[in-house]
Amino acid sequence: MQRAAYVTEAQAHDDPQLPPLTQGLPDLHEELGRASVQAWGIHDDDGRLVAAVRVAVLNGTACINRLFVAPDRQGNGLGSALLAHAEEQLGDDVATVELFTGEHSTANLRLYRRVGYQETHRTSAGDYALIHMKKVRGMVAEEQRRPRLQCRRDVP
Repeated sequence: MQRAAYVTEAQAHDDPQLPPLTQGLPDLHEELGRASVQAWGIHDDDGRLVAAVRVAVLNGTACINRLFVAPDRQGNGLGSALLAHAEEQLGDDVATVELFTGEHSTANLRLYRRVGYQETHRTSAGDYALIHMKKVRGMVAEEQRRPRLQCRRDVP
């Protein structure tokens, strides 16, 4: 389902090598086995996975690594609901949530801005930019904020 959901992103950015499209099952299993990674999904009435999100948490920062919805279910609020659920599940020690998306991902950008994410910077991904965004959840002690988790494109 991850690959199917990211095809439209690849088309919008003319990049068939997006990491979600090239990530193999062994890499996915390794990622999900990390203690720092949490994952949630939504299944339809038939038990089919129709939306999922993975979040890595380290030292007060959560990084949304993957948030995706099956193509035939996009535009029905599943991504918004799943993002809200993931944020609600984060511990009180998580001060910030970070994510990134491609500059041509207009629906994603609209969602993230609507729920309080603000652009922090842009990085090059070849012929397009990745827009990095952050949402501050609350105050925690300075020592809990170091070292910071960096949300990067090359992280599976």
